[in-house]
Amino acid sequence: MNTVSITPWGNSHGIRLSRQLMSSLGISPDTRLEVHVLGQGRLELVAQPVKKSLAQKLKAYDRKLHGAEMMSDAPVGTEFGARS
Repeated sequence: MNTVSITPWGNSHGIRLSRQLMSSLGISPDTRLEVHVLGQGRLELVAQPVKKSLAQKLKAYDRKLHGAEMMSDAPVGTEFGARS
């Protein structure tokens, strides 16, 4: 069981999560959390999937793993570049 305290943070209040707790939850400092009030004094925090930027997606692209082209066959109709 982990215990945290509510502390002032500017005009709001916050809780600090230990590195160990965050690790066991599988979250990082940039993780967005959806908050659900379950009842008096009870919250549920749900980690939201991280949306990668285009730059991050392109960096993760592996030509050998993902293939060089989406479709390797020849044009079949009036696509750009098709010869009649």
